[in-house]
Amino acid sequence: MAKEPKSRPSKPSERKSSKKDPAPQLDQGSDESKFRPRLRDMYEQQVIPALMKEFGYKNVMQVPKLERVVLNVGMGEAIQNVKLLESAVTELGMITGQKPVVTRAKKAIAGFKLRQGLPIGAKVTLRTRRMYEFFDRLVTLALPRIRDFRGVSPKAFDGRGNYTLGLKEQLIFPEIKYDEVASIHGMDITVVTTARTNDEGKALLKHLGMPFRA
Repeated sequence: MAKEPKSRPSKPSERKSSKKDPAPQLDQGSDESKFRPRLRDMYEQQVIPALMKEFGYKNVMQVPKLERVVLNVGMGEAIQNVKLLESAVTELGMITGQKPVVTRAKKAIAGFKLRQGLPIGAKVTLRTRRMYEFFDRLVTLALPRIRDFRGVSPKAFDGRGNYTLGLKEQLIFPEIKYDEVASIHGMDITVVTTARTNDEGKALLKHLGMPFRA
């Protein structure tokens, strides 16, 4: 009696193909890419029409907008204590949600015991989504926390619609906890716009919520 042929074992490639394909991985950045800052919607829906009416723009491309926000912290004390700069870098990252860049001395100054290339500060440049998010938190949460706050100076424009604001301490940002601060330091915040004049730049920032003094 003839024997029945044994079934041929499946090859590894065939066995793999019989398994169900794993579920596709979700794009970790998909939610972030779909997120639109509240201030950006406000700019498109309210600020653009208001500025077009105020300045008589005929094309929406003429309307000034935010281009970038630059935060700069100078730490002269870092010459004596490097840990102060490390703390400032960490705090700047917490405030902006972006990794800061350490700034270094461009030239040596013997009187200040400063050598060329020595780390003396940190800065962050924010654009697009993070720029809108930071500006929104600055005008709605941080600035009102300043003691006896009556508004920011309307005279800190550079003649081309860009505005620089000096802060005396980082504690006004809710992300910073007083008990964990190594030293109290200030910072400069420069808001770069596409405005051609100071009046246009001021109108843009005012419509976006910047509380200028009367």
